[in-house]
Amino acid sequence: MNIRANILLRVYLAFGLIVLFALAVLLRLGDIQYVQGHKWRAKADSLSIREFTIEAARGNIYSNDGSLLATSVPEYELRMDMVAGSIQDNEFFNSKVDSLAMKLSQFFGDKSAKDYSRLLRKARQDSVHSLLLKRKVSYQDLKEIKTFPLIKTKNGLSCLTVTQRNKRILPFKDLAARTIGYKNENVKNGVGLEGAYGHYINGESGKQLMQRISGGVYEPVNNDAEVAPKEGADIISTIDINIQDLAQNALKKQLIKSDAHHGAVIVMEVATGEIRAVANYTKVGEGEYKEQFNYAIAGNQDPGSTFKLASYMALLEDKYVDTNTMVGTGSYQVPGNKKIVVDSHGSIGTVTVKKAFEQSSNAAVAELVNRAYKEDQAKFTDHLYNWHLNELMKLQIPGEARPVVKNPKNKSWNKNLTLPQMAYGYEMQLTPLKMLSFYNAVANNGKYIAPIFVKEIRRLGNPIEQFKARVINEKICSDVTLSKIKSMLEGVVTEGSGKQVVYNPLYKIAGKTGTAQVADGNLGYKAKKQYQASFVGYFPAERPKYSMIVVINDPKGAYYGALVSGPVFREVADRIYAGDVQMFGSVKDRMVGNTTPPEAKAGQSKATKKVYNAFGIKTLYAAKSDYFNTVDTSNGIAYQEAEPVKGVMPNVKGMGLKDAMYLLGNAGLKTRVRGSGKVTAQSIEPGSKIGKGLMVEIQLQ
Repeated sequence: MNIRANILLRVYLAFGLIVLFALAVLLRLGDIQYVQGHKWRAKADSLSIREFTIEAARGNIYSNDGSLLATSVPEYELRMDMVAGSIQDNEFFNSKVDSLAMKLSQFFGDKSAKDYSRLLRKARQDSVHSLLLKRKVSYQDLKEIKTFPLIKTKNGLSCLTVTQRNKRILPFKDLAARTIGYKNENVKNGVGLEGAYGHYINGESGKQLMQRISGGVYEPVNNDAEVAPKEGADIISTIDINIQDLAQNALKKQLIKSDAHHGAVIVMEVATGEIRAVANYTKVGEGEYKEQFNYAIAGNQDPGSTFKLASYMALLEDKYVDTNTMVGTGSYQVPGNKKIVVDSHGSIGTVTVKKAFEQSSNAAVAELVNRAYKEDQAKFTDHLYNWHLNELMKLQIPGEARPVVKNPKNKSWNKNLTLPQMAYGYEMQLTPLKMLSFYNAVANNGKYIAPIFVKEIRRLGNPIEQFKARVINEKICSDVTLSKIKSMLEGVVTEGSGKQVVYNPLYKIAGKTGTAQVADGNLGYKAKKQYQASFVGYFPAERPKYSMIVVINDPKGAYYGALVSGPVFREVADRIYAGDVQMFGSVKDRMVGNTTPPEAKAGQSKATKKVYNAFGIKTLYAAKSDYFNTVDTSNGIAYQEAEPVKGVMPNVKGMGLKDAMYLLGNAGLKTRVRGSGKVTAQSIEPGSKIGKGLMVEIQLQ
């Protein structure tokens, strides 16, 4: 075979193989297209259509008075189908696209109108089915965006695809934020009420089929979800938002003044154990404090002198002492040890047990406890264990620190030193809430109850579960001991260490100051000295309604409990007392013979009537208006109607700033304010015709 024939043979062979391969490919394509087509089309559908989870709206958290503490609001992701049926007509699209671009630019302010126009036209050219316009759009904004050119529906069709997501917000921002807590994807176990009651709040997720389109984007197959999500239940907390506000403001003010590291305030209702306020602040910068750690329930520390209540209760209960027993103060040499317990304020001589407690003598209580229980040290710690001070309180929110209360069986127990040191609050670890609960038991006539943060769970407005405080100890001591302890606690404020700061002549406060040196980690007490100042008590002492503890850690300068924590206790207690009419025991007696009704600001009738009714003052309702001016008469308080009329200047004389600003704002007026108090003059006379945007000046005095 010559060379030419050999080459042709190879070419024909190669060409034949190529033809056979092409035929095989065509046959395979035909098999896939026509024979197995149904199978592969079904397979493609299963890959492009997926079932997505629709997040349920989480339940709300309410305060004790019905204020909204935490809620979920919808946020929307907006995408635009550039080849949707409503904008298929090119002439219609081109006539409206620039108007839409201008609207989007003005509304969002993130791109110029030209940039938006270029984006929309390019997406149209590329037949983009899901052009992202904006994420995190509110419902009100969404309503307005739906009115924009091109997006506004035409013949029931819309080019806008809306995906809803829920955002958690706190209407009162940082008020009780740590107690409310949070739950997000980065936290396995949520914090605070959000975490503890997540199984109620979370609700049940729904299901929706989504189809993948160009660009890897998914859009709903149907308008409605296949399985609708079920909203979560609502939590009714025990927090009183007004008391919470008082506690946080008073604490932060004192922390800044003392340049302290951190602090906590807890307010508890005596009879129910319901927590009305929990404030926790940590120093994050010069003069700046934020809620970063819940010291109230997790901040274990030596309680210091506030623990003396337990020491004296044990001594009185075992009849080792009485309130008139005499004891030395100033210093106490612990037998068998070099330790000398000293009083920071020096000796006040030999005084009664009551006086020693009121003046917070460390030496006195160390000597009394050591002398009484030296031979049977377990007898003292048995009292603490019987009072369950060594146990968790099983709180409704996570994070409670386990108490550390020693007994003679512990390896770290020193038979010479531990007992007298425990007597004045050292060699143990207790949280502020633990100490408060023990004092609350005294105020509650000996009934020791665990604090609660949630009182009820509701679904669709109906209660599904209610909570009451768990009784830890029905009676912590005898009535005789209880009576003596109460007298001693009142004496601290009227005669002792709390007299200069906490005492208020208008109502009785009972409590105890506390100052404890804080150990600095592994360096112990010998390193740089740090102190914890505290005050814990209840009020009004004769009919206790609230108990409260204030703890401030590492204050600079003054560090005694009375001087640092006392002012916070006094401020919060005074404001609570002033705002709670039920706590006034003799208001009616003081008003006997007073024929002049108390002066009232003009303003919202509902609020003013409520105050008058609470004080038992007769009122004459001359009108049913929401707003009024008051007129004093010999028969009581008459209400004169002051219903605002559109286009007419309202009469705001006599009103407080809040009510005046509300009426003037609704009238469309701009307001300039001078002075403070109630309105005495307005630059535009009542009844004058007005227009929107007009400036009015009001004088307050």
